[in-house]
Amino acid sequence: MEFRRLGRTDMQVSLICLGTMTWGEQNTEAEAHAQLDYALDHGVNFIDAAEMYPVPPKAETQGRTERYIGTWLKTRKDRDKIVLATKVAGRGGGPRGEFDWLRDDKQPPNLSRRQIFEAVDKSLQRLQTDYIDLYQTHWPDRLTVNFGKAEYPWNDEAAIPIAETLDAMAELVKAGKIRAMGVSNETAWGVTRHLSSAEANPALPRVASIQNPYSLLNRWYETSLSEVTKQEGVGLLAYSPLAMGVLSGKYLGGARPAGARLSLFTRFTRYSNPRVERATERYVALAQQHGLDPCQMALAYVNSRPFVTSNIIGATSLAQLKADIDSITVKLSQEVIDGIEAIHREHPNPSA
Repeated sequence: MEFRRLGRTDMQVSLICLGTMTWGEQNTEAEAHAQLDYALDHGVNFIDAAEMYPVPPKAETQGRTERYIGTWLKTRKDRDKIVLATKVAGRGGGPRGEFDWLRDDKQPPNLSRRQIFEAVDKSLQRLQTDYIDLYQTHWPDRLTVNFGKAEYPWNDEAAIPIAETLDAMAELVKAGKIRAMGVSNETAWGVTRHLSSAEANPALPRVASIQNPYSLLNRWYETSLSEVTKQEGVGLLAYSPLAMGVLSGKYLGGARPAGARLSLFTRFTRYSNPRVERATERYVALAQQHGLDPCQMALAYVNSRPFVTSNIIGATSLAQLKADIDSITVKLSQEVIDGIEAIHREHPNPSA
């Protein structure tokens, strides 16, 4: 396994991070524990969760993922060797009123001090640990262009100020409840705003990482955020590197395998449009032409990017998990890289 520094912190995280959002929906507690055991036995030290997992988010399943991790952590003696990340859900990706079942007062979630404190304490309880290594805002409190939205919401309502969120995170660091903070589904403006606030007030935590989508089908991160990564030392935790499994090729030709994510859930439309289909056909053919597994080629490409700190994989079976982790040993030839870039120029970012 390869390890990379998490932002400017003293934490070293595995290049492969174990994603967990299917646990409690598509995976049982026993299956989650088996995945955790296998991943750690094969060099993975980084686990990523969220208070609202599993996905799709529902009131009746919310928190199961963290609870499954917690029952596993309780049996171990090596908590200090595990880098555990989770997320606090603020205002949703749409209008106010989403996820109002997350908080005790049944108010819509936001990134205020009060709600962050409630959220972290509940996560710590479910995870059965005294501290979280990386605590991330799951998305900005303001509305932005993400989750397939194409137009900036100019009529956005007032959001919780970033300064208030950072103040709360600073208190949590001081209390020993979190070690570092990160952001997710964030923009270049948002990251630099967080950084400038921390520069102006050294008591505030510096953003260590950003968790955003990055795959062969969505390389928008390269347009501006990759420069922030390089100049400011903020590491990318790449999520959906297989675009919900699309890059395996299993959905080509309209196929919907039983039990597969896009077969079960219809909410992920950004991964199932005709542009995605055309690009995926080309990437799968390129992999087969060079004797590569399409999934491992897609993951190996993400692994090779200099701005990627960790590649968040998710699996619903141990066979998938093994293949995903083994992508660490796959080194793409220049011919394959050139082929990927040619396809990207013809079919840029179809799932963004």
